[in-house]
Amino acid sequence: MATKPTACLALADGTVFYGRGFGATGEVVAELVFNTAMTGYQEIMTDPSYASQIVTFTFPHIGNTGVTPEDDEAQDPMASGIVVRWDPTEPSNWRATAELTDWMARRGRIGIGGVDTRRLTRAIRQQGAPHVVLAHDPDGNFDIESLVAKARDWTGLVGLDLARDVSCAQSYRWDEGAWDWAKGFGRVTEDRPFKVVALDYGAKRNILRSLVTYGAEVTVLPATATAEEVMAHEPEGVFLSNGPGDPAATGEYAVPMIRDLLDRDMPIFGICLGHQMLALALGARTVKMGHGHHGANHPVRDVETGKVEITSMNHGFAVDSQSLPQGVIETHVSLFDGSNCGIRMADRPVFSVQHHPEAAPGPQDSLYLFERFAESMRARR
Repeated sequence: MATKPTACLALADGTVFYGRGFGATGEVVAELVFNTAMTGYQEIMTDPSYASQIVTFTFPHIGNTGVTPEDDEAQDPMASGIVVRWDPTEPSNWRATAELTDWMARRGRIGIGGVDTRRLTRAIRQQGAPHVVLAHDPDGNFDIESLVAKARDWTGLVGLDLARDVSCAQSYRWDEGAWDWAKGFGRVTEDRPFKVVALDYGAKRNILRSLVTYGAEVTVLPATATAEEVMAHEPEGVFLSNGPGDPAATGEYAVPMIRDLLDRDMPIFGICLGHQMLALALGARTVKMGHGHHGANHPVRDVETGKVEITSMNHGFAVDSQSLPQGVIETHVSLFDGSNCGIRMADRPVFSVQHHPEAAPGPQDSLYLFERFAESMRARR
């Protein structure tokens, strides 16, 4: 006897995928993307860059290592929901403190299992990231026509500023360093020579930890901070964080602030959304990608050295390399599609990358970027 589906995924084109629901009940509208990483599903779900997105995992074993507070990249999950091939199983990992399904239910996030994720991923690759509604009802009652209509009516991420929603509400100090096998995450008490202000557009905790590990005394400011508020902390360098949404929309208030900082001739380092907004501040353009880059196996070539790095990526917008102005040099490109993955100014210690050097897929291929930032502050002295 067939079991009645308890969840469904309704795409704006009318396609519907049925499966078994887990986590929270209800429905949510979002953009659907796929992620090819084989590990790190908890880090992905709590990455603020995934706000207003539902993640389809191409790797089938999601949930088998459970969850632990140490792996949260933010206080709460940021992805709207997840789509998986096989239902999450009971965890088998010494670090697990809870099961993924229970964690999602407590945190208000919906999941659907039993979906043909290969077919769904092919559709996303061919048609671009669709607008969808994910619904979970234990009784299996779904108004499909209404769900499809909601997916069609959603305006999407273009023109949407989400950084305000995921940013901190007020400034704070960050002093937690890298994870230690025996001790976990610990506070760094020794002197850190460089004062850094990090603009929080949706910052991952591991980025802040990496800044601390490479010698930064980090003060985190909200996304809407002004240049005057930044400079009041007398920083020796400024970091522009990752985050969700359309960089052009967030840039309406952030780009003028970044331009003001550029005039002060200090080291600036950006990652992901921070990279895109730095490019906007320098006069370049950003564009919406078809299905974006989401995974932990993305090869990126350092144009200046020829070195290839295996990187972690999560972005649906990209810097248009053809729009880079004179004096801004392209430093990294994706070997998947040739899209821009890094820039630097020719005459100032200002640079940024699209990928996530802190996420350790290589595992340490790109950590030199944090050392480069520290060295630029050291040289400025």
